[in-house]
Amino acid sequence: MPNQTLGFAHFLTQADGLGKALFILLIAMSLASWYFILTKAIIKLRQRRASDKFVSLFWNAASLDEVRNEINTHGANEPFSHLTSHALFAREHHQRTGGGKLGEAGSLGDFLTRSMRKVIDEETASLENGLTVLATVGATAPFVGLLGTVWGVYGALIAIGMSGAGTLDKVAGPVGEALVMTGLGLAVAIPAVVAYNSFTRHNRLTLSRLDAFAHDLFAYLTTGVHHAQNGKLHNLQGVA
Repeated sequence: MPNQTLGFAHFLTQADGLGKALFILLIAMSLASWYFILTKAIIKLRQRRASDKFVSLFWNAASLDEVRNEINTHGANEPFSHLTSHALFAREHHQRTGGGKLGEAGSLGDFLTRSMRKVIDEETASLENGLTVLATVGATAPFVGLLGTVWGVYGALIAIGMSGAGTLDKVAGPVGEALVMTGLGLAVAIPAVVAYNSFTRHNRLTLSRLDAFAHDLFAYLTTGVHHAQNGKLHNLQGVA
């Protein structure tokens, strides 16, 4: 076998069904992980900009009517406006019905807390969408590649043993070809692991900001008082 015929392409042509299936599986895992990496990165970037814009508008708004108009105009398509939209609706609904239904039992504060907690749980689930795929790819791709290498080495050694040519040049080539599968598994896993850690940190920071905003929003909707960014106390009870 001339050395120039060796390579990963040669390994694939000589691989059996299992070897080719493992290669296809790694390619599919790579495509899936990069799809989630790119789409989630774009979505998170857009959401971060929209969230910063909405939070700034909320605390600088002259009244809740201005906030409602913003939500009605642009929609609640990011966590902070989504939380605010449901909180405003919950407060108005409780004030209108007086908490007469079982699901609305309790004070306004209790009803608001349940409504806002439900939204935060929904946003948590939304932020974590796709992370399971990245975690699975990052954890399993190296082992899939290693399995491909082991199976390839096994097939190569069996073929060499049957041919009776056990010289170094006959052994090193096929074994080297099979080792590429391990490298491919690592190449698939590393971006998935890095993206998973990055997205997890981003989600943790976003939920921390959302939780802090929820506390301020709850205080404002129940008392009409909030602390502005300059530290001064503002009472907006009459403009709601």
